[in-house]
Amino acid sequence: MARVLAQRRKPKTGAQPAAPARERIPARALQLPELDRLIHERIRLGIVSALATNASLSFNDLKRILKTTDGNLSVHARKLEEAEYISCLKYFEARVPRTEYRLTAAGRRALAHYLNQMEEWIRLTRDQ
Repeated sequence: MARVLAQRRKPKTGAQPAAPARERIPARALQLPELDRLIHERIRLGIVSALATNASLSFNDLKRILKTTDGNLSVHARKLEEAEYISCLKYFEARVPRTEYRLTAAGRRALAHYLNQMEEWIRLTRDQ
């Protein structure tokens, strides 16, 4: 059997030489702007965007709009609150706890900057 395998490995007489490998030319690397990682995450971008178009929204409103869970919304809202992109007001209404969020001036500037960065990404990508 070793003899049969050895025969298969021999090149055929008169075989064409292999074509030379094409030289690979690297694509020009795009210089894309750095995105704000705090806003770029889907839920956080949704929170900031929803608050940009509304004076304020309750926790339940945001949860319904973003179709997310209580825990997920809480974690992401807290990160935005720590960065001072949103403010949080907690109060009781007829013995029921309420949480209301607003976009801060810093959050509005951060969102505008983020949108400018995304528009630049789109422009650079389309120009390719």
